[in-house]
Amino acid sequence: MLALIAGTGALPGEVVEHLSDRPVVCAMEGFTPDTLTADIVFPLEQLGSFIADLKARGVTEICMAGAVRRPPIDPSRIDAATMPLVPVLQQALMSGDDSALRAVIGIFEESGLTVRAAHEIAPTLLPQLGCLTEAQPSEADLTDADRAAGILRAMGAADIGQACAVSKGQALAVESIFGTDWMLQTLTQRPDAGGGVLFKAPKPDQDRRADLPTIGPGTVSSAVAAGLTGIVIEKGGVIVLQQDRVIDECNRLGLFLYVRERAS
Repeated sequence: MLALIAGTGALPGEVVEHLSDRPVVCAMEGFTPDTLTADIVFPLEQLGSFIADLKARGVTEICMAGAVRRPPIDPSRIDAATMPLVPVLQQALMSGDDSALRAVIGIFEESGLTVRAAHEIAPTLLPQLGCLTEAQPSEADLTDADRAAGILRAMGAADIGQACAVSKGQALAVESIFGTDWMLQTLTQRPDAGGGVLFKAPKPDQDRRADLPTIGPGTVSSAVAAGLTGIVIEKGGVIVLQQDRVIDECNRLGLFLYVRERAS
């Protein structure tokens, strides 16, 4: 049996739509899914009891999908089953995103649960290689994408960000803890004539079972507002939500969406 630990955003709902059987939908307090009703809501301070509950229900696999921020831990709420996990949780909360997720995945695996990626159970969330839109990237755009991939590799070494914007070989903006939409918002009053690409890809050594980067219709609108000419993503590494709508929006607004091979 599969349990979906759902955060906010559209991804959890899309994952469920791709499944033949509804999973047990779970959510951490404060981060309940936008389009699903959670069967179980648990506080982080009772993670150990939550895992025991899943196993008692016959759950053998979990999938984590959706956005979750790092909540503060209230020591008075920690129960006996979670107490042994506190050192791992504290270290995770002080680490970069990928390190934190690896720690949480480790907790689930050590309890005997198999952790599966959203794109593993719903593979059509990942688009095929090539240009998906009427607009096509220029050679200059592809060169900017190469430059962006190099920037992300450097950022990934520090466990920071999964996106950046590049124009004429220069970094316009890089993603921080505030996410891609906030990064693009910072470009809405850029002082140049516009142009450039948004590039998204996982961190080089990222555990791809959780926190795979995503784009959706809102990303397209934000990229246009930022004055960019297209979006480039890495094949097999970026989930596209509402793919048909994303492509339609790109075509309507004159943006290209290009899926490139993973950089070696």
